[in-house]
Amino acid sequence: MTAEILSAAYAGDKKSIARIISLIENQVDLHLRQPGHSVPVIGITGPPGAGKSTLVDALIGEYVNDGKSVAVLCVDPSSVVHQGAILGDRIRMSQWFNHEKVFIRSLSSRGSMGGLHPAIGKIKVFMQACPFDVILIETVGVGQSEIEIIKHADKTVLVLVPEAGDEIQLMKSGIVEVADLFVVNKVDRPGSNIFVTQLSNMLKSKSSSKPVCSTIASKGDGVSELKKTIDALI
Repeated sequence: MTAEILSAAYAGDKKSIARIISLIENQVDLHLRQPGHSVPVIGITGPPGAGKSTLVDALIGEYVNDGKSVAVLCVDPSSVVHQGAILGDRIRMSQWFNHEKVFIRSLSSRGSMGGLHPAIGKIKVFMQACPFDVILIETVGVGQSEIEIIKHADKTVLVLVPEAGDEIQLMKSGIVEVADLFVVNKVDRPGSNIFVTQLSNMLKSKSSSKPVCSTIASKGDGVSELKKTIDALI
């Protein structure tokens, strides 16, 4: 029976994909197929309230408009009672649930440090063997040293907001060192231009050519340019 479910999953059946992910979460031993082609994995991380889910929602639209099939793994905080996911990200992305080119799955962090599910590595490998063009992984809101996402993503996008801190705080932040692309979201807020300048200057001081994008994800502003920047990196 499991072999049949795996076969259907690799053929793109969403219900079968969801069932296999559940089996992986429950540590069931499966003979998973190794990916036969390279599917880019983009990590979306950043502090709570930065607008990661809204940004991912907007990015889905850009990929779909480009004819791409998209898989999204959203890691939600665990409930302290039953260790399950609160599913907040799924609510914010509700418009894509029934879209033929989109698969969204929420995962509980299960108390794991780093903002990811403990089995995210196996789940990612499985998803790469399914017929998707791109995989987005959104982490739980992270702090300065939680950089687990870089082990699983080809490129990591760090989402910040203008209130994220001054230049000195940015230079101390571990996640800043490993991000491949920076997004300053909610740039309609006061002080956004100053923050973008500080971030750009900090990167230049480190002889870094990492790109900085500005967005208002809730309005879709700057998201198309962000996707083009991501595509150029991968």
